[in-house]
Amino acid sequence: MEMSLHKLSYPSSWDRRTELRKPAEGQVVLAPEGNIPELIQARLLDTSASGFRAAHSSNRIETGTRVIFRHSAAAGTARVIWNRIVDGRRESGFLIL
Repeated sequence: MEMSLHKLSYPSSWDRRTELRKPAEGQVVLAPEGNIPELIQARLLDTSASGFRAAHSSNRIETGTRVIFRHSAAAGTARVIWNRIVDGRRESGFLIL
């Protein structure tokens, strides 16, 4: 399946991202920094040059949280920039540090 770069359509009052995003699939493993070690399984939704978006069911992924992550396109440390609930699932935007 060929994937192309595109800007996703969201209401402009909500979406302030300016980078092109590439639709993505696959698993993301997230490990929030903190005193309680935990691995969170998430689903990769899209990627950009500086971050990614993932869907998950964890309430430990709060805005500002630093996580160690690994997905098919990258691995490293990221910060949660935003969260929202869409169709009953949590989505988070991550900035790669």
